[in-house]
Amino acid sequence: MLIILVRTIILYILVLIVMRFMGKREIGQLQPFELAISIMIADLASIPMSELGIPITNGIIPILGLLLMHLLISVLNMKSIKFRQIICGKPNILIYRGKIDEKALKKERFTINELEERLRGANIMNLGDVEYAILETSGQITVIPKPNKRTTTPEDFNIEAEYEGIPYDLVIDGEIMRKNLLKIGKDENWLKKQLEKFNIKSEEALIVTFDGKGNIFCQKKEKN
Repeated sequence: MLIILVRTIILYILVLIVMRFMGKREIGQLQPFELAISIMIADLASIPMSELGIPITNGIIPILGLLLMHLLISVLNMKSIKFRQIICGKPNILIYRGKIDEKALKKERFTINELEERLRGANIMNLGDVEYAILETSGQITVIPKPNKRTTTPEDFNIEAEYEGIPYDLVIDGEIMRKNLLKIGKDENWLKKQLEKFNIKSEEALIVTFDGKGNIFCQKKEKN
C-alpha cells in the first residue's frame, strides 16, 4: 500500500508539472492536439499508479515524451500559419450577416438545435438577433449580435467613461500582498492606517482590495 501511495504521489506531481508547462487554457478552450495529449497523459499515469508489476519509469518516460511533443507542436504553431491550420483547423462562420450557412453546419456536423443551444449559452435567445456566429478552432462559438441588439456603451452616448484600472488584492486571508502594495506605490504603514478606519488589523482581514479609483473594500474573517 505504501509503495502504491508513493508511486501515486510521484506521478501526480509529474502530471501537475507537465500540465503547468502546457499552459493555462480552460478545458473548453483546448486545441485538438492539446486535448489528445491530456487524455494520453491521464491514461499513462493511471496504469503504473496501480500496477506494481509495471516499472514507474514506463509512465514517466512517455509522459515526458508527450510534453516534448506538445512543446514542439506549440513552437511550430507559433512559427507556421499553414502548420497551425493543419493541426488546429480554421474558424468557420455558421451565421453570416444574419443568415445561417447550411453548408458550414453540415461540414461541422452541427444541427440547428445545437446551434441554438450554443447561442443560448452566449445569452442569445433569438436567432434573428445574430449578425455573425463563428465556430472557433477550440469548439467555442463567438457571437456578434446585430447592431440594434448589442449592449450599449458610454461611447454610444458620447460619454467619456472614467478610467478604472484593475483592483489589487492587498490582503488575502490575513496575509499582506506586499508586491501589490509596491505596484500601487504604497507601504504597510499606509495599509495599517487604512485598516484602522475599518477597525481591524491585516491578520484579521479575509480580503482587502484597492481599485483604480482609490476605493478600498474590506471584509473581516469570521471567528471560529
